[in-house]
Amino acid sequence: MFSFEQISEEFARKFNVRHFPETPASLYEPAEYFLGIGGKRLRPAMCLMANELFGTINPDAYHVAIAIELFHNFTLIHDDIMDKAPLRRNMATVHTKYGESTALLTGDAMIVKAYEYLNRVNPLQIQRVIFHFNNAARQVCEGQQLDMDFEKKEHVNFDEYITMIELKTSVLLAASLRLGAILGGAGKGNQDHLYEFGRNLGIAFQVQDDYLDAFGDPARFGKQVGGDIKANKKTFLVIHALESCGDPKREEFKQLMKSNAADKVERVLAFFRECGVDTWAAGLKEKYISQAEFHLEEVAVSSARKDSLRNLVRFLIQRDH
Repeated sequence: MFSFEQISEEFARKFNVRHFPETPASLYEPAEYFLGIGGKRLRPAMCLMANELFGTINPDAYHVAIAIELFHNFTLIHDDIMDKAPLRRNMATVHTKYGESTALLTGDAMIVKAYEYLNRVNPLQIQRVIFHFNNAARQVCEGQQLDMDFEKKEHVNFDEYITMIELKTSVLLAASLRLGAILGGAGKGNQDHLYEFGRNLGIAFQVQDDYLDAFGDPARFGKQVGGDIKANKKTFLVIHALESCGDPKREEFKQLMKSNAADKVERVLAFFRECGVDTWAAGLKEKYISQAEFHLEEVAVSSARKDSLRNLVRFLIQRDH
């Protein structure tokens, strides 16, 4: 069995090639630029790791893994436009560097290329693969719309936020695992447990992401720390702060979140610490990690074959970027 690092290296070897034509350069160079600035490549690696649980890696799993990574990057390019984010992975976002219109088209080109890779899958399995890929893609779009809707809502409760995160973040992780399992010949029970493993891991991953956006080191995190606060996003941290503080403090916090004060980020972080939000977030993350680990243990393969995924879980929840 390969480790996450080994599988990531092998995936990078196959992925780090030119995916787009030379012309028109004004469309395709931004795509190559964005793919070239890297990333964790978490989703494709999980697809390959799930595939390897059931035997030697199927060559089609690489086609699907590449499609997943291209789709993920498509969502990032468009999300950055919607979030008005200046940085991604410590580099200028596509819309910042090339303009919004080009960024939109660059994202569109990426998703078209993703389907070109999916079309290379064995015809006996392609229908199921495209069904689950499309289902995840649709849910990611739904999650992004909910995320934007929440910016306009006065109040978002915890359950609403969980639903949004499941759609926007978790389902693509979960689908990556399911797709790898399908190509490995796994039965439905094993597929379902891997999907639930990914779904819960995705929520824990987002808890950590929300935490790092507020408390992370910008040099390590690769994005503008406090970006969610500046955008008045309803993150796990904001929702818990509003639900746990008393009425006077709640109103003060609401007004602070709506403001454009120069010291807004610093004041919000002080409020988070006063309410114990950082400690609470650590406990919430562990809750979803435990649920993820339960479903991983239920996958009916030898325990040793799951070691790489176990190690990946701990790496993800202890990350600082």
